[in-house]
Amino acid sequence: MATPNPELPQQNAAKGKILVVDDESAILRTFRYCLEDAGYLVATAQNSQQAEARLEQDVYDVCFLDLRLGEENGIEVMPRLRSAAPWMRVVVATAHSSIDSAVEAMRAGAHDYLVKPCTAEQLELAAAKQTEARRMETRLAELERSVGGDVEADLVSASPALMQVLETARQVADTDATVLILGETGTGKGVLARAIHEWSPRRRANFVTVSCPALSPELVESEIFGHKKGAFTGAHENSPGRASHAEGGTLFLDEIGDFPSQLQPKLLRFIQDKEYERVGDPSTRRADVRIVAATNRSLGEMVKQGTFREDLLYRLNVISLTLPPLRERRDDIPRLADRFLAKFVASYRRPARGFTDAALNLLRTYAWPGNVRELRNAIERAAIISTDDKVDVRHLALEGGGKPEPSGSARVGSQVSLADLERAHIEAVLSGTATLEEAASTLGIDVSTLYRKRKQFGF
Repeated sequence: MATPNPELPQQNAAKGKILVVDDESAILRTFRYCLEDAGYLVATAQNSQQAEARLEQDVYDVCFLDLRLGEENGIEVMPRLRSAAPWMRVVVATAHSSIDSAVEAMRAGAHDYLVKPCTAEQLELAAAKQTEARRMETRLAELERSVGGDVEADLVSASPALMQVLETARQVADTDATVLILGETGTGKGVLARAIHEWSPRRRANFVTVSCPALSPELVESEIFGHKKGAFTGAHENSPGRASHAEGGTLFLDEIGDFPSQLQPKLLRFIQDKEYERVGDPSTRRADVRIVAATNRSLGEMVKQGTFREDLLYRLNVISLTLPPLRERRDDIPRLADRFLAKFVASYRRPARGFTDAALNLLRTYAWPGNVRELRNAIERAAIISTDDKVDVRHLALEGGGKPEPSGSARVGSQVSLADLERAHIEAVLSGTATLEEAASTLGIDVSTLYRKRKQFGF
């Protein structure tokens, strides 16, 4: 068997990355061999200084920490490790077991406790439990940022143009090629990006979204690459960044046309070499991620205007997919409308179960400048304000060019809460505007308030 290298190999780990900290070389070898045989990537350290150096270089899901590290006490070392990597789950492993030491370790932040010598099965079980917990934490955090939904159902279509796009997407999904998704606002670019991830070999890892318009230029770099504690005002702890969360999976850059020009060289380097540095930390890191980007803007025109780098466009545009607007796939409208209505009447406990003939005709003939997102919003409003068993034209609020009804008319005679009306109105305004700033101006609130509302309502 080859002699283990204490440095972590630079390759993707299907099960996770583990750091073992113990002052006994024999224990390090045993733990490493057992965990590597189980499918993990493992790095080792014999003292706190080596452990902290490892954490400066890479992101670990789990740490197995000995309570006695020579002259050091593992309980005292743990806060430093958790400060360097607050997302990392710690399993204390010691030959000097007692109830008091177990309680003390848990109070210090440990997630589990093993008594040495332990069997390979016990070690693997502890690793599996903690890596799965870490993975669930990351996925739950990502779900809070995304709308979610049934990816396959969202992409069922009778449109030849869309079916051709989906066929190409399936073909490229099992590669690591960078994909650029183009299309008007509301055509479902984020849905297709998630589908590519779900169809790919990376589906068991995370799909992580960065919404470029929702972040200030100052925050984009920290959001993607992470930051070191104290790097800027408000950086109260280390942050791994979205690139780290997407390790082994897919990083989706939504509305890449709004990516700050001053950070485009760093993004170009990351796409080319998968290397980056966190804000405030000179250590170079690597991330094994697949890049998918989307935009409703003409990046070619932006290159001509000098607002988007030509070499970055070349790197993003390996595979280009263009989603057709809803007005070019009218046969899909009734099916989508039925699906949205069923969802919202169940969510809001409303009586509508279908559409009148006049309403269906309007849905089929309307121009839908906001595409599927506008259709979804229109059906949500109709589901909320309709007190009949069928949605009628008056409930859809499309006669005036697709803009929502005034809030006063929406309240007349309807049993609906202010919260539901606020949600419907904000989502309708968002669907008809190009930027958060424009939507905030229309609503008469500042951008930060609108950003909080979006998170509150799950948009």
